[in-house]
Amino acid sequence: MREPGDLHALREMSARVGRNMLLVQGAGGNSSVKDDDVLWVKASGTWLSDANDKDIFVPVLLPAAREALADDDERIPLARPGPLRASIETSLHALLPHRVVLHVHAVNTIAWAARRDSRDAFAERLAGLAWRHLDYVHPGLPLARAVNEIVARETVDVLILGNHGLVVGAETCDQAEALVHDVETRLALPVRAMPAADEAALRRLCAGTDYRLPGDAECHGIATDPYSRAIATGGSLYPDHVVFLGPGLPTVDGREGLTTMLARAEANGLPAPVAALVPGLGAIIRKDASPGAEAMLSCLALVTSRLPLSAEISYLSGAHEQLLLNWDAERYRQQLTASRP
Repeated sequence: MREPGDLHALREMSARVGRNMLLVQGAGGNSSVKDDDVLWVKASGTWLSDANDKDIFVPVLLPAAREALADDDERIPLARPGPLRASIETSLHALLPHRVVLHVHAVNTIAWAARRDSRDAFAERLAGLAWRHLDYVHPGLPLARAVNEIVARETVDVLILGNHGLVVGAETCDQAEALVHDVETRLALPVRAMPAADEAALRRLCAGTDYRLPGDAECHGIATDPYSRAIATGGSLYPDHVVFLGPGLPTVDGREGLTTMLARAEANGLPAPVAALVPGLGAIIRKDASPGAEAMLSCLALVTSRLPLSAEISYLSGAHEQLLLNWDAERYRQQLTASRP
């Protein structure tokens, strides 16, 4: 199948965006370009940061993608057989009229989109843009159906997804990337200074266990800052947190607390928590944690440090968490991320 000339520009833009932790973390986010009746979209479980080095885009026939949306079919056949699946957000990319669509988990947008008191701020900060805000909707087909109701009535270039992220549409890759940066600049929030971690104490705590310190030292702020810790332990802010870290985050108080946490998980037939917070000391993560889990812990640090003390936080419901945990599409994405070097 002929690859469109714009695919090179899509790769270049996607790689730039994917390397920016403030916009994309791990396998999150997706991008696409339309070429006549073919949609080239990021494959599920691949990383935008790999766009220049790996073949992460797959072709989908636009009529087939739109028909799948109408039939509530989650699996969209590829126009060219291959080992990858199209992104779980393919239907969303297909129904938007823009030639280029870019979906990111931008931390300033998420910080606003995880609040119940953000609507007035959106109206003020996004004035002049063709934008709409949606309350949280389960990713994939439910989200695409909700967006379809909006685009059927009006032209929208910017979508703020509650507890999820940002979607923009444009004619070119450069315009889509610029629009993402424009929105993030408008929504920029100050970052709280985090108290220092006690890494020596954390290493003593982890000695002889299946836990270690996270690769990103900024993650410790989730545990050392009382407000960030309260947010992180209060529930789940966005889908990828649930998928890669599990619902919320537990806290442990020393070795006894760690032992109790593990015993409780075993008694309930659950795996050991992927990560945990040690109040006042820092964060710990399982030694076998995937790169996706590491990235999500970093994302949580970036988001919680931007939520002001006055924010009214909105969390995903338990029902939404269970939908994500039992979703085959997300299990597939976890498997791909777990095998990433």
